[in-house]
Amino acid sequence: MKSLDSSHILSKIVDAKRVRLHHTKLRVPEAIAKRMAVAAPPAPSFAGALQNSKKVRIIAEVKKASPSKGTFTEKFSVESLAKAYTAAGASAISVVTEEDFFKGDLAWVGEIRKASTLPVLRKDFVFDHFQVYETRGAGASAILLIAAMLTQDEIRSFLELAKEVKLDALVEVHDERELDEALEAGAGIIGVNNRNLKTFDVNLNTSFRLSERIPDDRIFVVESGIRGRSEIHELLDAGADAFLIGESLITSSDPEAMLRGLL
Repeated sequence: MKSLDSSHILSKIVDAKRVRLHHTKLRVPEAIAKRMAVAAPPAPSFAGALQNSKKVRIIAEVKKASPSKGTFTEKFSVESLAKAYTAAGASAISVVTEEDFFKGDLAWVGEIRKASTLPVLRKDFVFDHFQVYETRGAGASAILLIAAMLTQDEIRSFLELAKEVKLDALVEVHDERELDEALEAGAGIIGVNNRNLKTFDVNLNTSFRLSERIPDDRIFVVESGIRGRSEIHELLDAGADAFLIGESLITSSDPEAMLRGLL
C-alpha cells in the first residue's frame, strides 16, 4: 500500500479498517470467504449498466454519514432508498459500507439486492484480498479501488482477483498521476472523484481536466459535486459515461423526485 501521511483522513480510516478486518478474519477464515465468493449467485453486470441505452446513467448512492458532515439524516432506510432509486430510473446503486467514519455496514449490500434488481457497487477502503472475496460473497456486482492508497501493482492484482470472482471494479482517481497508474494497471472503469481527500473541497474542474486523458474504450464515471442537470450535460459533452451521486440525494426531502429530475 502507498505510504499515507498519519494526519491524513485516509490513513485514519485505513487504520480503523485494519483493526476491524483483523477481527473479521478471526471469525471467518479467508478460505471460507473465498468459497462463499465462488458460490455466490450471479450478480447483474455493473459495467453493463453503465453502458445501457439511457442518455444519463446515474449510480445512486446509499450513505449514512461522512467524516466531514456527520450523519446526513436520522430517517435513514437502506431498503427505502434502494426502492426509490430503482423506481426513479437509476442505472446502479452504490453503497458505502465503512463502519467507523461513514457508519456503514456490509450487510447493506444484501438488503439492497433484496429490494432492487440493480447492480450494487460496494464502496469501502480495500487493501486486502479478503475484502474482494467478502464483497462478492455479499452479493455485490462491483468493488471500489482507491488509487490514492494503492500502488499500481496492487491495483493490477486487485483487478485480476476481482475478475476471477466475477466482480467489476471501479478505480477511483483524483489527479493525473493516479489516473496514469489506474490506466497502466488495466482499469476498465475509471471514477474521477472531484472531492479533495485532504480538504474535502469539491471542484468539478477535476473531471473536466482528467476527461481529456481518459481513453474512449474506458468507462468514465464522475464522482462528487453533481447537483443539477446543467452540470451533467456539460460533463456528458466532455465524455462522461455515468455519474455517481450521493449526498445531494441523501439529504433531499424526496430522493426519488430529485433523481427523476436529474434524469
